[in-house]
Amino acid sequence: MSKISSNLSNECSQSILITQATIVNEGNQFVGDVLVADGRIQKIADKIDMNADKIIDAKGLMLLPGFIDDQVHFRDPGLTSKGDIATESKAAIAGGTTSFMDMPNVKPTTTTIENLEAKYQIGAQKAWTNFSFYFGATNDNLEELKKVNPSNVCGVKIFMGASTGNMLVDREQALRDIFTHSPTLITTHCEDTPMIKAQEEKYREQYGEDIPMSAHPEIRCREACYKSSSFAVDLAKETGADLHILHLTTAEEMELFEPGPVEGKKITAEACVHHLWFTEEDYATRGTYIKCNPAIKKQSDRDAIRQAVREGRIDIIATDHAPHTDEEKQNKYFMAPAGLPQVQQSLCALLDMVHDNVFDIETVVQKTSHNVAIRYQIEDRGYIREGYWADLVLVDMNKPHIDDKEHNLYKCQWSPWEGHTFKSSVISTIVSGELKYHQGEFAEFTPGHRLLFKR
Repeated sequence: MSKISSNLSNECSQSILITQATIVNEGNQFVGDVLVADGRIQKIADKIDMNADKIIDAKGLMLLPGFIDDQVHFRDPGLTSKGDIATESKAAIAGGTTSFMDMPNVKPTTTTIENLEAKYQIGAQKAWTNFSFYFGATNDNLEELKKVNPSNVCGVKIFMGASTGNMLVDREQALRDIFTHSPTLITTHCEDTPMIKAQEEKYREQYGEDIPMSAHPEIRCREACYKSSSFAVDLAKETGADLHILHLTTAEEMELFEPGPVEGKKITAEACVHHLWFTEEDYATRGTYIKCNPAIKKQSDRDAIRQAVREGRIDIIATDHAPHTDEEKQNKYFMAPAGLPQVQQSLCALLDMVHDNVFDIETVVQKTSHNVAIRYQIEDRGYIREGYWADLVLVDMNKPHIDDKEHNLYKCQWSPWEGHTFKSSVISTIVSGELKYHQGEFAEFTPGHRLLFKR
C-alpha cells in the first residue's frame, strides 16, 4: 500500500518525490525514485535524498507513463447529456489516462477553425487531463482544413464510414484531395457505407425492427471494414499521406500493416481495448452495451488483433470512449446508438491481459504511451524521462476491484465491464506535475495542458 506524506494539492509548483517504485519505461523495469517539480520530471535515480512537498512511498507499486488516449468522444459541445469534458476526463484520471484526443462529431461539428478553437476554450476550462482536438474533414471543407496548425492540433479525422454524427466523406475526389493536402496526420474511421446499408436492408427484410444484437457484426460486416481500410492504405501510398487507421476489427485488416517498431512508419494502425477484450459471444449477455462501430467480431479476429499488437502491426492501443445514456442503449437495434464508455476501466482491462499473459506490461506501456508520443510527435510527453512533463500513473498490480455503478464516474453511469473484478487498480495519477488522484480521492480541479506537437 502506498503512503503519501501530505494531503492532495493542485499546485504544480509543489514538488513530489515518488520512492521505490517499479518503473516501467522504454522496455525496461527497475526500482527507483522519481522527483517531480515545476510540472516536470527533474530526476530519476536508484535513490534520491532530497526533500519534497509530497512524498509517495510506492514500494510494491508500478510507475507507468500516463495513458495517452488518441481517440475519445467526450461529447462537448452539444451532446453533453451523454457526457462532457469535465465528467469524462475526471473518469479518465481515475483510470490512469493523462492526455486525450477528442473527435469532431459533436454539435456544432469541429469542421471550421472557429469551431475548433472554441472547443479548445472548453477544454481549457473543463479538462482534468491534457487534451487535444481533431479537425473534422468533410466533402467540402478542404480550404478550411489547410489552415490547421500542425504544431497545436493532433490531427485531421475522416469518417470514411458513417457512424455517429453526419460527417461521412464519401466522394473519392474529396478523399484524394484531403490525403494530398492535409497539413498534418490523417486518422480514419474505415467502413464502407453502401455495403453496410445493403446488409441493413437484408436484415430488415428478415427481422423487421427486431434485429438481434448478434447480427451487428454481420451488418457492420468484415468486408465493409476491409474494403475501406485497404482503400485508405492504397490512397496513402499513392499520395504519400501520413495515415493512422483507427479501431481495426478484423484478422484480414492486420495484413495491411507492416510489423515492427512505429518509428519511421507513414501508415500505422490502432486497436481499441474493447476489441481486444470482447467477442461476438458477449452480445448474448452485454447486448447493446457493447454495440459499437466498427463492430466487435469473432474470437479469431480478437486473437489476430492481439497477435498484431505483439508483432507491431498494431502500433497504438486506444479506447474510442463514446458514452450514451442508459435510456438510449435500452432501445431496439436500429435506435440504440453505437459506442461505449471505458476510459475509467481501459488501463485495468489491459493489465488484466498482462495477468493473463496476453501482453507483457512493457508492451502495454509502449502501445498506450511511447508509440502515441512518437506517432503524433507529442512534445515532451509519453515517457518517464528527465525534463519531460510528469504525466505518471501508479498501479497496484495485486489490488483487485469490482467495476460497479457506485464507483462509476461517467455521466452516463454505466460500463460494459460492470460486475467484472479487475485484478489491478490505479492508485495515483499525476498530470503535468500535479497529483490529481490518489487512492480514490481527487485534488481540487485545475485544467490540464493543451498538447503541443513537434512538427
